[in-house]
Amino acid sequence: MATINSRLLFVTTSPRTPEKIIPEIKLLADNFSGQVWNYDTQTRFMELLRDENSFHGEGFRNPDFSARDRINRAPKSLGFVRLKPDIALTEAGEELLSAADKADVFLRQLLKFQLPSPYHRLSKDAACFNVKPFLEILRLVRVLGILRFDELRAIGLQLTDWRDFPQIVGRIEKFREEKGSTLLPYKKFYGSFLKEELKHVYAGRISKGKIKTRENRKEVSLENFLETQMRNTRDNADALFRYLRATGLVQVSHRGKSISIVPERIREVDYILENVDRNPEYFEDDEGYLSYLSDPSAVRLLTDDRGYLRERLEESFPEVSVDDGMTAEYLRGTLAARLQERKELNLRKQVKRIKERELYDDIQETFDLVRGDRLYDAPLIFEWNVWRAMTMMDGGEITANLKFDDFGNPMSTASGNMADIVCDYGDFMVCVEVTLQSGQRQYESEGEPVSRHLGKLKKLSGKPCYSLFVAPKINEACVAHFFTLHRLDISYYGGSSVIVPVPLMLFREMLRHSNRVAARPKPSDIRRLFECSAQLSMECSSETEWYEGVKRMVERWPD
Repeated sequence: MATINSRLLFVTTSPRTPEKIIPEIKLLADNFSGQVWNYDTQTRFMELLRDENSFHGEGFRNPDFSARDRINRAPKSLGFVRLKPDIALTEAGEELLSAADKADVFLRQLLKFQLPSPYHRLSKDAACFNVKPFLEILRLVRVLGILRFDELRAIGLQLTDWRDFPQIVGRIEKFREEKGSTLLPYKKFYGSFLKEELKHVYAGRISKGKIKTRENRKEVSLENFLETQMRNTRDNADALFRYLRATGLVQVSHRGKSISIVPERIREVDYILENVDRNPEYFEDDEGYLSYLSDPSAVRLLTDDRGYLRERLEESFPEVSVDDGMTAEYLRGTLAARLQERKELNLRKQVKRIKERELYDDIQETFDLVRGDRLYDAPLIFEWNVWRAMTMMDGGEITANLKFDDFGNPMSTASGNMADIVCDYGDFMVCVEVTLQSGQRQYESEGEPVSRHLGKLKKLSGKPCYSLFVAPKINEACVAHFFTLHRLDISYYGGSSVIVPVPLMLFREMLRHSNRVAARPKPSDIRRLFECSAQLSMECSSETEWYEGVKRMVERWPD
């Protein structure tokens, strides 16, 4: 049972991206159903999970703890798995794996998540919770129209009792007024505002000197305590954004760092806010709570109503013929299929504009925003933007391992043991890996997976394959690792691994060069870069010499 010490709204933060729950509970069910969830099974689970793209660079030192972090948090808290007396998927978990529309499954489970709950023990210092967090934050978005990340972090997380909702709305509106009238730079204004809010929230603990944190047990100070709580507010606000986004009801403005209701889903949101009880349910034990959580039908949605489904189809897709004999299930499937078709059409239109170089300026501007830390989910937008850049630079079939929303906008990184971007040029392939991480963390998280994904692509395609690694700055350990893999024949990776590391500055130069030339660079131009890198690695005496040579080649590309 987890213990909550916070006086702010608590939600599950692991896995960080809710879509990753899907492959992880499938991995758990396929390999451990019927077994006891203990140190042995937890360790073995992590050994399997470490091979998955969704979890690179973690879980090596304390595999049992890491396994509990992945399964005992969101999958258990949202009712997708049962861990006692043995491991099993619940009915909701089975539904998540099998349903065509996984967004609705996530939505039903999030609306049931509540505090207090039998799964969470409250410490003496915790708030007196009386709330369904996702329900009330969805209500906050609906009432305010737009909810900014900073507003949720500083004020919205104080909504620990749903009866305080009007007060929270008023305080956010007051914050907006103060922000509009301050003469201070926003970053300084907000930093001061957030600290003052946290001092107020934790006034009782601070007055008693109870400011020791798990992260800084040796150095106890008010500043360290506040810094820890600031990080916690960021993590919980981020989780609320990401998990609500997985329902499909809200859309994210990355530049505005805010969420709002998708216009065509407003009726569904209003139905939820009018019909889902705001009071947490009462349960005497874990079994009763699990029974409630695991029942997919415990929460009714407007999409369960046949009349609504018919109206939405007729409004959004008038070419679809609907008759009285069609069931709600059939109409729901038809709507899902039409939304998928619309998404694919929007993506094709986007690709067409990219290949016609209409979006060159927008792509370069987006890289500026990523580097300036001015986006809500910079890693996601970075990956999406590199996909757009690769699509513009050449004529291959460029596929991003991303999940897109109904309108073709990037929603989250997808799960699965594969590269971030896969480029098919007919007689050869390139996998592109991107990261914003730097320093030793870059090597630990990305070094081995890059070569593993390249090896997997070789085996699946049967073609010559290469890899491009793009980051704002390339860590020296990654340079050494990739240089070594050029020169070694490792059967696990399908032979030598030609992985070319390119810093973002030079990648953007490649994009500029390809935009200037009259004819789009040919696949042979792409391939020549990798073949020259392979040859250069055999001629150089050190990784530094090789990397400097690679950068010179990239600077001149495609000449």
